[in-house]
Amino acid sequence: MADNSFSDGVPSDALEAAKNASNTEKLTDQVMQNPQVLAALQERLDNVAHTPSSYIETLPKAVKRRINALKQLQVRCAHIEAKFYEEVHDLERKYAALYQPLFDKRREFITGDVEPTDAESEWHSENEEEDKLAGDVKNKVVIAEKEAATAEEPNPKGIPEFWFTIFRNVDMLSELVQEYDEPILKHLQDIKVKFSDPGQPMSFVLEFHFEPNDYFTNSVLTKTYKMKSEPDKADPFSFEGPEIVDCDGCAIDWKKGKNVTVKTIKKKQKHKGRGTVRTITKQVPNDSFFNFFSPLKASGDGESLDEDSEFTLASDFEIGHFFRERIVPRAVLYFTGEAIEDDDNFEEGEEGEEELEGDEEGEDEDDADINPKV
Repeated sequence: MADNSFSDGVPSDALEAAKNASNTEKLTDQVMQNPQVLAALQERLDNVAHTPSSYIETLPKAVKRRINALKQLQVRCAHIEAKFYEEVHDLERKYAALYQPLFDKRREFITGDVEPTDAESEWHSENEEEDKLAGDVKNKVVIAEKEAATAEEPNPKGIPEFWFTIFRNVDMLSELVQEYDEPILKHLQDIKVKFSDPGQPMSFVLEFHFEPNDYFTNSVLTKTYKMKSEPDKADPFSFEGPEIVDCDGCAIDWKKGKNVTVKTIKKKQKHKGRGTVRTITKQVPNDSFFNFFSPLKASGDGESLDEDSEFTLASDFEIGHFFRERIVPRAVLYFTGEAIEDDDNFEEGEEGEEELEGDEEGEDEDDADINPKV
């Protein structure tokens, strides 16, 4: 039988390899002659070549030295900015004292300790003319019925469940409230913000004032948020103003059997030796808004928190900031829902802008397809 592994003294494997190499070279030549492929490759090369970091690396040492000097100036700017925010905090403290008499009167109207005068309770709505016309017609037609209804109409004290209604209206808060929290929150009479004193580390305290109730003996529950307004030494360019870095709650003096932050469970245990079974009871944590006053502590020993803990702490900081910046200053608008509608409209406006930007980008891409660069 003839041996086919050689042809004219050349191994068949070598011939096959040479043939494949030739085909590969032809294919490469064909691909590289394709203008679309060349354009795509050039675009990728351009993107790599023009990244900021790669550009900086190409600069002469003398220029890099000057850039380092600019960075030092930027750090000094960050420290000046930190001082600016410290003075803003002082201004907030100053104006908080001016707001407080108005907030005190708000509390008196809510609790019913003081009845507003006719002048204080007068308010002109956007639909005032329509309301006036409808009121005149109604007065002419059913004046007698109206007087009788007015006489029978209930007149509760103050504005019942004012703060509890805000908790229900605001999603960020309602998500924290359990059904068994609701009767307790109905006793909430006021929420105040107190700023740290001059010369003290930057912080603010949320005070939740409760009327006497069947659940705990505290008249005030507090949550303190500690803030930092200085650039991080390791990353000074990340500074964007004061940030909450930690928070402290308070002890709630629950009355017997009223602590909603724990629940009692029963568990059966079997003795290994005797085989007898006994039932034990123990308390375990329970979901509740009032866990808000027993927050996680930010890690201060250099150890990092796990992802879930970091998320919980960030959410806590966000809620504290929302109470301070939105809920307390504009409480009546969150009670009526007007502030919530404004927030929703603002968010929808932002989404609309993002969609518009996306559409514009799409138009640019279409133009590029129609009019490719030569």
